Amino acid sequence: MDEFALIQQYFSGIGTPSQQVVLGIGDDCALLAGHTGEQLALSVDTSLPDRHFPAQADPWAIGWRALSVAFSDLSAMAAEPVGFTLALSLPEQDPAWLQAFSQGLRAFAEAQSCPLIGGDTTRGPLAISVQVIGRAPAHRVWRRQGAQAGDLIAVLGDLGAAYAGLQSLLGDPELARDRHQWGAVEQAYMLPESRMQEALRLRDQVPVTACIDISDGLLADCQHLLAASAVAAELDLAALPIHPWLKHHWTPEQQLDAACEGGDDYALLLTLPATAWPRAHQLCPHLTIIGRCVAGAGMRNQAGAPLAPRGFKHF
Repeated sequence: MDEFALIQQYFSGIGTPSQQVVLGIGDDCALLAGHTGEQLALSVDTSLPDRHFPAQADPWAIGWRALSVAFSDLSAMAAEPVGFTLALSLPEQDPAWLQAFSQGLRAFAEAQSCPLIGGDTTRGPLAISVQVIGRAPAHRVWRRQGAQAGDLIAVLGDLGAAYAGLQSLLGDPELARDRHQWGAVEQAYMLPESRMQEALRLRDQVPVTACIDISDGLLADCQHLLAASAVAAELDLAALPIHPWLKHHWTPEQQLDAACEGGDDYALLLTLPATAWPRAHQLCPHLTIIGRCVAGAGMRNQAGAPLAPRGFKHF
């Protein structure tokens, strides 16, 4: 099967068509129609075996995860999805793997109305690069820059479960092969949930001042937001929304380490004025206040002790 036949068989028609996609798969470029007063948001993520997912993992889940982690960047900027592109390097053509991978990719794409509009395939070591495209009103798009002293700091989603899931999969490599055998923490790592719908509700009704998705760990990503906004943070670590599974299976110290430094949660960390909190919590009941922005730089706990921005580092 040549490249074009492979694309046609496994990757055509993925995702609900978007009115902004003038031309999708089949030409040298995709064509998008823009609208006055909007900005396009673009982000790309690369997923590699035994770096971002176990090489032997269920290919359906690999497809879901590859798109989900890239899609999280759109949620962090409250950018409604337009489409995505896929660059796929394959060591060989494995029909069973490709079928399952494309089905997982399709499941996430269709759930989020985010169509596949182009990409590339080539022979080589397995590598999956997904570029997502979104749109947002220019005056409402979220950025890391914009938090102000006095703003509340909140988390949308749970923390720590993905790290626990990764440890589980590393401890039992065979478990990675079948997603139907996974519990809550394995699913949290391999099948991250989207926060897009909550982000769009907040974007349209709440003055969120800054946002970032939590991929490298709460403390590391919080520091990125603080640095961009030129403010500091006072965090209440006792208020962190730690996943219920961890509370029943891990010690308090392990829970805190996983929540603060584990990464791969793909929850949203955002800031907003205190006056906006009642409406924000009404729109998103799973939104949790974990601290506030203050003048200065860095992070500290409520006792005033400094918090180091520890988390995942690629190099």
